[in-house]
Amino acid sequence: MKTLRNVVVLMLIFAAVSFWSSAALADEKIIVSAAASLTDAFNQVGKGFDKSNPGVKVTFNFAASGPLLQQIIQGAPVDVFASADIKTMQMARLKGVIDYPTVVNFAGNKLVLVAPKGTALKSLKDLLGGSVSRIAVGKPETVPAGLYTKEALRKAGMWSVLKPKFIYADSVRQVLEYVSRGEVDAGFVYATDAAVVRNKVKVVSDVKGHKPVVYPIGVVSSTKHRAAALSFIKYLLSDKGRAILARYGFSKP
Repeated sequence: MKTLRNVVVLMLIFAAVSFWSSAALADEKIIVSAAASLTDAFNQVGKGFDKSNPGVKVTFNFAASGPLLQQIIQGAPVDVFASADIKTMQMARLKGVIDYPTVVNFAGNKLVLVAPKGTALKSLKDLLGGSVSRIAVGKPETVPAGLYTKEALRKAGMWSVLKPKFIYADSVRQVLEYVSRGEVDAGFVYATDAAVVRNKVKVVSDVKGHKPVVYPIGVVSSTKHRAAALSFIKYLLSDKGRAILARYGFSKP
């Protein structure tokens, strides 16, 4: 059913974009608020989008999905919202700040355990050892990667035991920084994040036992640039956009 809904949404987006003439997109500026883990991929998507849409300029605002949603709720001038989880997007729908018929799942990812290069860690259970004292985790209340981590560790019966070792971060990229600088013994990030600094961190293992990591995107209800916002989503879902996402390690949703 989810796949069918995505196909229907794509058809609606493509039809809506084609309805507006190119003149309607002249001198448009849009702001896309996106999950921190999308930083590198979306910066490249933005460059391709700008070239394909010379009348439109896209600016990005990257942070954890939770704080981004709060900014939108409080009236931030955002045109497009891309979350790292379905739960946050559903919250956006409940708050009435997202044009839900435009929402579509566009990418998937994997949660991984990482540690500084040269680590002796080999598995998730190694975190229980005395040699590990600091573990970076995104705040579960606002950072989807943190929530995925909590789900996985609870299922493994390790959340409560490891909790005294946790160093909470405001975004998955902050977790990555802590690990890459050697300020913690380990951390939980997405596979795409780990790939950005593969010379500084080691992927210890994939993390199972959580809901699938799925990224939805949609037009913010209050946008004054609906045509341009839809054009950005259309480009992201195009062959060029998907190729960029794949290059940075994102899978299909």
